[in-house]
Amino acid sequence: VQLQASGGGLVQPGGSLRLSCAASGSIFSINVMGWYRQAPEKQRDLVAIVTSTGTTHYADSVKGRFTISRDNAKNTVYLQMNSLKPEDTAVYYCNVNQKGYNYWGQGTQVTVSS
Repeated sequence: VQLQASGGGLVQPGGSLRLSCAASGSIFSINVMGWYRQAPEKQRDLVAIVTSTGTTHYADSVKGRFTISRDNAKNTVYLQMNSLKPEDTAVYYCNVNQKGYNYWGQGTQVTVSS
C-alpha cells in the first residue's frame, strides 16, 4: 500500500486548506482512513478518521473546524481544514489501517502563521 498526500502549505490564521491522500496498491474494501499530525518535539496525534462506511471520529481540538471525507471509488481521503489556528501547525500524515496493519503517507507540512 502506498499513500500520496498533498495540499499542505502556509496559511494565515482563520484560513482554510484541503489535504488529499490517494492510496494505491492492495486496498481492501473494509478499512479505516485518517489523518494524524505531529508538531515539532511532540508525539504524533490523531486528527480524524473515517471508516469505509462513513463513520467519523475527530480529535476534540478540531471538532467543528475540520471535516474528513473519503471517496471509496478513488481510494482517497480528504481533510478540509477551516478556521485554522497557529496551534494546527504540524506535519500531517495520512493513514490507512486494514486487517490490523498501519500504512503511512510521507507527510505534508501545514503552517498557520501571519
